[in-house]
Amino acid sequence: MIVFDLECLNGHTFEGWFDDKKDLENQQALGLLQCPVCETSSIEQKLSRICIRTSSAPSNQAQQSLRANQEVLAEFTEKITQYVEKNYEDVGASFTKEALRMHYGATEHRNIRGTTTKEEEKVLTKEGVPVVKIPFIKKENEDLN
Repeated sequence: MIVFDLECLNGHTFEGWFDDKKDLENQQALGLLQCPVCETSSIEQKLSRICIRTSSAPSNQAQQSLRANQEVLAEFTEKITQYVEKNYEDVGASFTKEALRMHYGATEHRNIRGTTTKEEEKVLTKEGVPVVKIPFIKKENEDLN
């Protein structure tokens, strides 16, 4: 048995189980396939998401591609870090207090960054304070709490 992803002309997707590819083609030709949602018999096979693992090591080209992707990601992460450090005031562990003060109008709105505990994150979420968490890579000689 083999499973194929199928789609009708109305965009409904579903699976079909067949003995083999020829069985799918025969059933299509005879009009035996029907969409379980709209019952149309105009059905096409779609590409299935698959993953094939081999026991062999990745090729040299795959390793080079992976390294290139890692370098691009590291460069992108560094650019984000630089932007945030340049454009956001670091309030450290006072982040939650400052964010709540701005949220309730006790102080003027500004871009801030800092650290929170899980409990503080829950408070900010409950109070409706918009927060974006960005992980930063710890730099040498930098002490984060």
